[in-house]
Amino acid sequence: MNRYLILLAAAITTDSAVAANINGCEIRPAALCIELDLRAADMHGADLARAGFRKSNLSGANLQGANLLNANMDMVNLTGSNLEGAVLNDADLKNATIVGARLDHAQLNGVRLKSADLTRSDLTDAQLKGANLSGANLTNAKFRNAQLQRADLSGSVMTQADFRGANMTGVKLDNATLQGADLRGAVLDEVDFSKLNTNGCIGCPKP
Repeated sequence: MNRYLILLAAAITTDSAVAANINGCEIRPAALCIELDLRAADMHGADLARAGFRKSNLSGANLQGANLLNANMDMVNLTGSNLEGAVLNDADLKNATIVGARLDHAQLNGVRLKSADLTRSDLTDAQLKGANLSGANLTNAKFRNAQLQRADLSGSVMTQADFRGANMTGVKLDNATLQGADLRGAVLDEVDFSKLNTNGCIGCPKP
């Protein structure tokens, strides 16, 4: 196939991706997919920057490598979904249900995950600089080698969470629950543990 035909085929593929419609959700940047049933939808690699998914059901969806920059995903259901390597910088995921999801190697810098449920989710090697996880449920979640500089984890439940090797410089932990959390090898510069109950926390500084 000559170079012209290769470029033409690529253009057709791109146009098809842009025009795709899944259960009423048009796959394109700034799409409005509010309160839709998108269970098990395949949107891997899709450009959905600034899209609105508020209250939609995306459980089991494939969003691997998708661009969800600044997307509105407030109260979305992402249970068991695949967001490996996805870009979620500055996205709004407040009160989202993200149980058992894959977010390894995802970019979540500045993301808003306030009061989200991330139970058993995998955020290994994820970027979460400046993220807001206040009040989030992080029970049994994996944050191994994650970048969490200046993130807000105040009031979060970190029971049995794995933060081994994570960079937690300047993280806020006010009123966080650390029972059984594993912080071995984590960078804990500028983190205040003075008013925290660290009983049962592995790798937390001793009072």
